Amino acid sequence: MEGIISFGNKRNYESFKKQIPSSVLPLFNSIREFCFSLGDSVVEDVRMHRVVFCKSMTFRWFADIEPERDGVIIKIQKSRKESIQIIQIKKEQKISEFSQIIKEAFEEIH
Repeated sequence: MEGIISFGNKRNYESFKKQIPSSVLPLFNSIREFCFSLGDSVVEDVRMHRVVFCKSMTFRWFADIEPERDGVIIKIQKSRKESIQIIQIKKEQKISEFSQIIKEAFEEIH
């Protein structure tokens, strides 16, 4: 699916990850890999300061991931009617502690 839609000067993950602190990069990469593992319909949208994961071409986002100096902030959206859930993960934590929340958001977003 990559390259099907053009948004102008779209950033790619390779250039984006240069701005992630090296101590946070393994955590960020594991979150990214987990999001992709949810299914073939996952679309990555690399933005200026964060990476947003959407479900298919409808671009209903379920996870908005932003690196920080000592961890990652994940905004989770399950539906447009519910409030956005914000999770702060420290670099020493594992994605497995939060994977169920991300998976539910992916499954519930329309």
